[in-house]
Amino acid sequence: MTRDIPMVELTRGPFVETVHRGQAVICDARGDIVRAWGDPDQVILPRSAAKMIQALALVESGAADAAGLTDRHLAIACGSHIAAPVHTGLVAGWLADLGLGDDDLLCGAENPRDRVTKFEMIRAGGRACQVHNNCSGKHAGFLTVARHLGAGPDYVQPDHPVQLTVRAAFEEVTGARSPGYGIDGCAAPNFATTLHGLGRALGYFAGARGGSGDQREQAAARLRDAMGAHPDLVAGEGRACTDLMLASGGQAVVKTGAEGVYAAILPQAGLGVAVKISDGATRAAQCVIAALLADLGVVDPQDPRVARYRTPDLKTWGGAVTGQMRPAPGFL
Repeated sequence: MTRDIPMVELTRGPFVETVHRGQAVICDARGDIVRAWGDPDQVILPRSAAKMIQALALVESGAADAAGLTDRHLAIACGSHIAAPVHTGLVAGWLADLGLGDDDLLCGAENPRDRVTKFEMIRAGGRACQVHNNCSGKHAGFLTVARHLGAGPDYVQPDHPVQLTVRAAFEEVTGARSPGYGIDGCAAPNFATTLHGLGRALGYFAGARGGSGDQREQAAARLRDAMGAHPDLVAGEGRACTDLMLASGGQAVVKTGAEGVYAAILPQAGLGVAVKISDGATRAAQCVIAALLADLGVVDPQDPRVARYRTPDLKTWGGAVTGQMRPAPGFL
């Protein structure tokens, strides 16, 4: 049975209306647990919180350099973007440079999460393309690796050379053989690991040195630094990942995953943070990661970009405050 703990509560007037339970782990650069809540050995699907791990093959295979990719390309390969023009333009240009197009992606079409882009598309009578998918940067990375390896176009198949390479790197940085995979919403396999395994990988990214003679360590440092340099490409304006990264002033690289997963890489502290909310609530995962970053001293809890996730007020439609979401007592 999962040993989760109360992590987030929502109040309404004098009542605690909702409690979200979950687990979290903080690991150092060696992969050792510094602090843990709940069961670190719980097996999870890290979902999009593992995108920087999935992108290791893009860099360490030599595919990124062969394709002339910049840090902006690497950042969006690790991101879950909102399909603003800055995102779709970058991915579309990347594909064009490969001699490919939207039809070569296998992530599926998704309506833009950027409201301005979405409504402009609707007014123009347009339709969403695959490049609008929040995972299109990751998939452009997969296509780049496939081209570099001389492999076929079915790059999302679990036995495809791209995914075999991704899995090998995933298992090495998480420190254990993956017990299996689920198919993500973008059709790619998402390899399972323990919460500790995800934390161990994030700690590895935190401690990675760009000047190291180790090829994988260089790749991890390069991806981490690209994300840190371009928080707008990791998510987008008004999104928690981007807001928290900006609030940290470069001290944290933050990445969400579906179903209540959150990850943070703290290069200066040499720490990796992994969170899983048991009921899959994104709002609770955002609260927990913001609270942990504040507790670790990398963000100011009073910064509006942090408080909107850590302790947001609950309001009536008329704007009156009627409650609050906050870390549960005893969590921190």
